[in-house]
Amino acid sequence: MAALLLPACDSGGDTAVSVEVEKVAPVQELEIVAALPHDPAAFSQGLIVHDGFMYESTGQRGRSSVRKMEIGSATPLEQVNLPAPFFGEGLTALGDSLFQITWQEHTGFVYDADTLSQVGTFTYSGEGWGLTTDGSSLIMSDGSSTLRYFDPKTFEVTRELEVFDGEHRVNSLNELEWVNGQIWANIWPEDDIARVDPATGRVVGGVDVSELAPNVRFTNSDAVPNGVAYDPATGRLFITGKLWPVLYEVRCPDCDMR
Repeated sequence: MAALLLPACDSGGDTAVSVEVEKVAPVQELEIVAALPHDPAAFSQGLIVHDGFMYESTGQRGRSSVRKMEIGSATPLEQVNLPAPFFGEGLTALGDSLFQITWQEHTGFVYDADTLSQVGTFTYSGEGWGLTTDGSSLIMSDGSSTLRYFDPKTFEVTRELEVFDGEHRVNSLNELEWVNGQIWANIWPEDDIARVDPATGRVVGGVDVSELAPNVRFTNSDAVPNGVAYDPATGRLFITGKLWPVLYEVRCPDCDMR
């Protein structure tokens, strides 16, 4: 990977200081299949495909939401807005439920995936950044190099996984997605996505998304890549970012995904 990121304190959301280290895992480039519309006002924090629909969690206090959309459309079919104190972060689906975490409020929300009706809440310690699932556990990042596994019924921590690229911890792990047996993790605020072996925590490869970045990436420091969605039913892979006007369907022909 191009850089490891050491967290630093700030008031504006995902924040870190980058420290350059030697790349170890190989980095692959993506092929663009299609460019699709994405709400340019959406501060994307979580992106998933579930049962043929796309869901997105957006952040910023007073503007956070969960949205359900047709794939390829930027217009929500359903949308739930979070109360102003909450800063929306990662999102995943397990069974018929959606799970959304928040940044510093130590609170997560559970929704019915069909209607987006809230059906529960849960709490956790530390910050919430990204969220995904391996089909049995919730997997959460907090801006460090550690991924925590949670029981989706009790919300107790069942495992902690340290992520390494060679001998270096990979900090600032952000938005997460389970992609065909690997954990894909955006590294804030870089243009790299780490592909993590969930058995060992080792980075087995990286994905360079710098060629996907729209013009807003270079005029707004908040407009970083931060959304990976994989549809296991079709094998389609989508990538977007915070405040990006475009959602890309992509392929990674050189990614070794089992």
